[in-house]
Amino acid sequence: MPLPLVLASGSSIRAQLLRNAAVPFTVQVPHIDEQAIKRSLIKDSATPRDIADTLAEKKAGAISESVLDALVLGSDQVLEFEGALLSKPKSPDEALAQLKSMRGKQHWLFSAAVICKDGKPVWRHLGVVSLWMRESSDAYLQGYVDRNWPEIGHAVGAYMLEHEGVRLFSRIEGDYFHVLGMPLLEILGYLTERGTIER
Repeated sequence: MPLPLVLASGSSIRAQLLRNAAVPFTVQVPHIDEQAIKRSLIKDSATPRDIADTLAEKKAGAISESVLDALVLGSDQVLEFEGALLSKPKSPDEALAQLKSMRGKQHWLFSAAVICKDGKPVWRHLGVVSLWMRESSDAYLQGYVDRNWPEIGHAVGAYMLEHEGVRLFSRIEGDYFHVLGMPLLEILGYLTERGTIER
């Protein structure tokens, strides 16, 4: 009998991606201090890909230790811009400032997923996407933030590609699902191989 899948995330987008793919799962939100973990990793000069991977593993591991005989999926995403990591904006003004600083320039999204069983990682994947923002006007960016706050406050970089945020970009290289915050195709491939979902 296939092991049940648990999504270790409170993200409505990640849950919706699995639902859209007709994957059966339950949700348990891990209680970890993501910011403290991120600060510690940055202090130790960890790379953006290592930070995304570690956060995904911590989320999955925190739930997997108490939920035995299940596959627990943790996922995380970080944004690197000009050598620094950007966080989710805390206010409309912060969102506007982030968007103004990134316009006309390139940034990278690192989207990690780790699956744990009985507290130990059994699978992991990390995807990288390169994105170029177009030269949006001050007026457009202000209107964009006014129309889309507070939803974009839940998104690193202050945009959601599946909504109006797609208008901010001139070019994207990489997987669409990685931009949304979860390497879905790779996850589905692993779950199919394990027999968790139908081949």
